[in-house]
Amino acid sequence: MHPEIKFIEGGITAAEGFSANAICCHIKKNRNTDDTALIHSDTPCTAAGLFTQNRVKAEPVKLSIKNISNGNIRTIIANSGNANCCTGKKGADAALRMAELAAKETGCLSDEVAVFSTGVIGADFPIEKIEENIHELASGLSKNGNEKASRAIMTTDTKNKECAVEFILDGKKCRIGSMCKGSGMIHINLGTMLSFITTDVSISEKMLRASLEESAKETYNCVSVDGDTSTNDSLVILANGKAGNKKITDEGEDFRIFLTALNKLNRIMAMKIAADGEGATRLVQCTVEGAKTADDARSLAKAVISSSLVKAAMFGCDANFGRFLCAMGYSGTDFSPEKTSIWFSSKGGAKRYFDDYQSFDVHGENSVLVYKDGKPEAFDEEKARKIMGEEAVEILVRCKDGNSTGTAWGCDLSYDYVKINGDYRT
Repeated sequence: MHPEIKFIEGGITAAEGFSANAICCHIKKNRNTDDTALIHSDTPCTAAGLFTQNRVKAEPVKLSIKNISNGNIRTIIANSGNANCCTGKKGADAALRMAELAAKETGCLSDEVAVFSTGVIGADFPIEKIEENIHELASGLSKNGNEKASRAIMTTDTKNKECAVEFILDGKKCRIGSMCKGSGMIHINLGTMLSFITTDVSISEKMLRASLEESAKETYNCVSVDGDTSTNDSLVILANGKAGNKKITDEGEDFRIFLTALNKLNRIMAMKIAADGEGATRLVQCTVEGAKTADDARSLAKAVISSSLVKAAMFGCDANFGRFLCAMGYSGTDFSPEKTSIWFSSKGGAKRYFDDYQSFDVHGENSVLVYKDGKPEAFDEEKARKIMGEEAVEILVRCKDGNSTGTAWGCDLSYDYVKINGDYRT
């Protein structure tokens, strides 16, 4: 089954019935660009979410977990500049107040609002800034507000991140849209990542959650920038059913089509996060072929792109394949080093941060074999350096343990990463 899925404009508001807006509330005193976003569906939604694995959870995360557990969310309010984390009862009250304010302005119940924050941890949240600006924020909701909303949740991101796809389901035109932020504190099992997904597909809560969990496993959970898992990670999907398709209630053909479209969207968004890693100069993709299972392949790939030594080698364009094998070796995943081969590949002129969703592929025509069947391979160091010097580079690992493939995405580790995070709070 290969459903036709095309990329479209519109981001988070591409699906029918969704609108968005953003304004500057001055959550962080030195920021003068939009910092608070609002997303709203004009009809009730089925909802599902995945959240940080960190034991320290921000107050908005706690509230959103509670509200989304009811399965019905119509409105999302999100801010940058302050994470509202490690803020105690005062922070919890602020998160609840944000939900109440958004609910009043959009005409829904407070437990139909999901609240999200990103930014500095451990600072009191200035809820009065939201109170002063919530009416303006809500009154400006628009079908064209997607780009403003995607920019408002940026922190150290250098690019706003949005994407949308269109496909046919049960004879009906269906759409899924998304926006996310993520640049630092990004590691396996989400990162300082906020990702919001909207769709007009009619789907049960059970199947919506199943699709989100399955998709995250091979997209968002295969991204690492710096090894830190944030306190505020959130991945949420809302479905309002306005496409008019027959409701998806089981793992039939319609579910597989929906999941395929969701995977295609989420893969792009995951790659965008990796490409925009703090201080990054290149997007790094690791593809492992020939593993025993897909989980094994992803585990090995994730170990490679998560290694600080690998990331440093990618920054220096150093084909130091021993570091790659070392990372695979401590991954805890079984493979046969003596049967493993490693290539580097890239496309000439490919940019790490890409806009051509239809045709973009990290794997390129220029490649060099550096390790073959458990032994070092004689290779041209200068050719390897040139290939690794492109902005988008693939590490291709071929095992001979099975027939499964998995991919993970990361970036290099540059001097600028330390500069960005050395004075983040101030």
